[in-house]
Amino acid sequence: MSSVKQFQVTFDCAEPERLARFWCEVLGYVVPPPPEGFATWDQYQRSRPPEERDAWFACVDPSGVGPRLYFQRVPEGKAAKNRVHLDVRVGTGLVGEERLAALEAERARLVPLGAVHVRTLYDGNDACIPMQDIEGNEFCID
Repeated sequence: MSSVKQFQVTFDCAEPERLARFWCEVLGYVVPPPPEGFATWDQYQRSRPPEERDAWFACVDPSGVGPRLYFQRVPEGKAAKNRVHLDVRVGTGLVGEERLAALEAERARLVPLGAVHVRTLYDGNDACIPMQDIEGNEFCID
């Protein structure tokens, strides 16, 4: 039986490029080069039929370790809580006040980018900060 070597995480959204660029900032990801034959993404988008322009965008881990994130435009808005979400792991190995401080520092960095702080969960030892991205998708700072 063959094992899966790669996977991507796909987001349904209203504005693929805007959401992809937000996640680039959150994760330190980058926008990959435009398709072969195009000098820029804008040039590629202009080559598409009007109904297909800005229909998708992607970002990648520059180290090649993390999954590709793919953002596809859908007509419907977000209607319910995500069944799957990303955990942004900034406090791995930390406990107590040190962990909370690391998570709070990341929260403070992301809010000016458009992220929404939902609440801070802290029991004196462990912490987690549920957030929403610029289109309302839930994620956690962990």
